Amino acid sequence: MTDQHDHPGEGVPDDITDELHRMFEEEFAPFDESELNPDRTSEMSRLRPSDLEAAEAERRAHEVADAAEAVEHDVEALLAERDSFKDIALRLQADFDNYRKRVQAQTADDVQRATGKMAEAMLPVLDAVEAAFVQHPAEIEPVLNLLLGEMRKLGLESVDLHGKPFDPNLAEAVLHEPGDGDPVVVDVLRSGYTWKGKVLRPAMVKVRG
Repeated sequence: MTDQHDHPGEGVPDDITDELHRMFEEEFAPFDESELNPDRTSEMSRLRPSDLEAAEAERRAHEVADAAEAVEHDVEALLAERDSFKDIALRLQADFDNYRKRVQAQTADDVQRATGKMAEAMLPVLDAVEAAFVQHPAEIEPVLNLLLGEMRKLGLESVDLHGKPFDPNLAEAVLHEPGDGDPVVVDVLRSGYTWKGKVLRPAMVKVRG
């Protein structure tokens, strides 16, 4: 009798042999990607050229979007800075205009005060010429008229009060005589003058009433 251990497989039933062959084929069957883990399959699929190009395109799109956002932010910052400088320039312009107006007004006031002082200094001269005119009217009248005309160009005006109601703002009553009604100027003892519409010196007058 021959020992079965010396000839493996001999005497094994066919159905068992078929089952062993089937199990061997299943164990060493060709590789099928569909049987892999889904996550592992996804990772491997990203390694494909088309997927790599898509990923690169998406990355570049994100970079472009980030760059566009940065540029937009920079533009907004520049516009805000421009508006700030514009406001500063407008304020400086307004301040300069106000300063220029103040300087012009101050200059005009200084000129007016200077000419006013000059006119006031001329009053004794006018008084002397008027006194000479009373004594020698024919000889002094041309000089007096010329002097008054030139002073009038500068803003000096003599006040004509003779025969008019007495106005304490324009004259000082140094002599009085009785009379009916409101006081009236009957004689001008010293002429009064205005300078650019303001009383420079009130007149000295005699009033009746």
